[in-house]
Amino acid sequence: MSRLNLLEETRFEKLPVTVYPNFKIATITVAKRISDLIIEKQKHGLKAVLGLATGSTPIALYAELVRMHQQEGLSFENVVTFNLDEYFPMGPASAQSYVTFMKENLFNHINIDMDHVHIPDGTLSFDKIADFCLEYEQKIRAYGGLDLQILGIGRTGHIGFNEPGSAPNSGTRLVTLDDLTRRDASRDFGGKENVPVKAVTMGIGTIFKAREIVLMAWNQNKAEIVKKAVEGELSGDVPATYLQLSENVEFILDTGAASELTRFKIPWLVKDCFWDDMLTKKAVVWLSETVHKPVLKLTEEDYNTHGMAQLVIERGPVYNINIDIFNKLQHTITGWPGGKPNADDSQRPERAVPAQKQTLIFSPHPDDDVISMGGTFIRLVDQGHDVHVAYQTSGNTAVWDDDVLRYIEFAVDFNQSLGSTNKKMQIVYEQARKFIEGKLPNQVDTPEIRDVKAFIRKSEAIAGARYAGLKDENIHFMNLPFYETGKIKKDPGSELDIQLTIDLLQQVKPHQIFAAGDFADPHGTHIVCFKIVIAAMEKLRKTEAWAKECWLWMYRGAWHEFETHEIEMAVPLSPLEVERKRNAIFKHQSQKDRPVFPGDDAREFWMRADQRNRETAEAYDKLGLANYEAMEAFVKWKFLN
Repeated sequence: MSRLNLLEETRFEKLPVTVYPNFKIATITVAKRISDLIIEKQKHGLKAVLGLATGSTPIALYAELVRMHQQEGLSFENVVTFNLDEYFPMGPASAQSYVTFMKENLFNHINIDMDHVHIPDGTLSFDKIADFCLEYEQKIRAYGGLDLQILGIGRTGHIGFNEPGSAPNSGTRLVTLDDLTRRDASRDFGGKENVPVKAVTMGIGTIFKAREIVLMAWNQNKAEIVKKAVEGELSGDVPATYLQLSENVEFILDTGAASELTRFKIPWLVKDCFWDDMLTKKAVVWLSETVHKPVLKLTEEDYNTHGMAQLVIERGPVYNINIDIFNKLQHTITGWPGGKPNADDSQRPERAVPAQKQTLIFSPHPDDDVISMGGTFIRLVDQGHDVHVAYQTSGNTAVWDDDVLRYIEFAVDFNQSLGSTNKKMQIVYEQARKFIEGKLPNQVDTPEIRDVKAFIRKSEAIAGARYAGLKDENIHFMNLPFYETGKIKKDPGSELDIQLTIDLLQQVKPHQIFAAGDFADPHGTHIVCFKIVIAAMEKLRKTEAWAKECWLWMYRGAWHEFETHEIEMAVPLSPLEVERKRNAIFKHQSQKDRPVFPGDDAREFWMRADQRNRETAEAYDKLGLANYEAMEAFVKWKFLN
């Protein structure tokens, strides 16, 4: 691409942005940049002074630096580090401290001199903080300033802990954390109430003095705030916008984090496009939503004044484009998610044959099935398909401790009513109560407590699946090992997880699979579970004929919904079906009223599902299609083999 074309494509962007296919490639690039800096400084007998960040974003970067040290001999003897921030108050030995984070992810695995490591002190008394912050700045200056500063970005637009309202010339100081920042951190602390209200952070002015600044952001959760930081006006409401004033900054993004930037979200506004079917559908849906007209009422003037004249030239006239996209949207709507028997399926999302399908619904947590696709679940059963549901994890971290005691007390009382005096159960109860009374934030539960929490989620899942009409023998609890750590932060999937999934798939031999494609899940369980299913299916498709004919539909709903132009199957729900879906969700009583991990949406899950399903139906209605009460949306996965 020529420099002129690149400038045109990025003309909405007010600072340099480099986008990589995925975060792994991006982090390798940044790690190489750091290693080159370290090696160049070593040649001249100088220190390499790094500003380091914490949080989930730089974990892969630190892992790559550790690999380079252990496998390529990269030495950190000449490296000096200054961390951006630390919670206050916070002991360095705490599991949530950034001292612990940095040691576990980097310092314990490289040959750095710990005297060269600087992290804000979260143990100071209030009267000593100002002096400490001043000394922190002086230490940075004494080393000649930061050579390279690594940043992440919070969803408030904070860099470091410089929350909205921070001044562009601010220095290291004590700050009050934004409520959204504390909510995002609640998972690590076992609840927002345990997250410190304050933190010590480098200031924006301190960051600006670095000779190079690299801000990294991964996944779609960061896309909206990245767009504001890159394309928005300078504003104290989004502190990261101040980076637009720096001549030494670069944003390093993966495709998810870059997805809201104009050149990716609305590319026809910045460049000539290759108008394939998907981009045409995306553009026409966008145009309809932008001018508030149904698709069939869009005019040539609408196209021309919104950057789509080229589309009209290549694929026009406009009437033909409108009809084509309207029909494509219409063909995504079906009341037969398992395929309509004895019908022409050439324009339908699912195949008509076989008329009664083996259907397997994978549910990462024990309630994702009914929350995200409960209406479709019930309809598949009503229409005679042999539906199975597989709960991939126990969900045992998402149960309140109070419920554990309540259920054990019920069991003790029930035993006594039968004349049984189970001393072991009484001992378990007393031990559980003592543990819970002294439990620390995010402390791993005892095996007995984890079991009780898993039993609670299991009983609710069974109730929900039975309500949907499932036979008990079609309800499967996989308890995948990656999840059973007792910790909030889970392990990645393993070969054992994949093999257990293969075993179930071979048992059911489904014609269609439904799996959670809701990767905005803030806890990461959904994407791990999805990757396990895909890995299992890709292995089976090499040898099993049935697997090659099996379709996989991704569903969402608990966190975000698919964009309208992405939807390939939209299942309409009547008012009665919405009510039945809601009743199925209500079977999960431990998640009702106030779930343990609500993410950044305080509403109950049934409320989220209700609204998202109604919004999907409203979006179709505004495009000029039928007006339904609600819709559940699905996208078909394209296998590589």
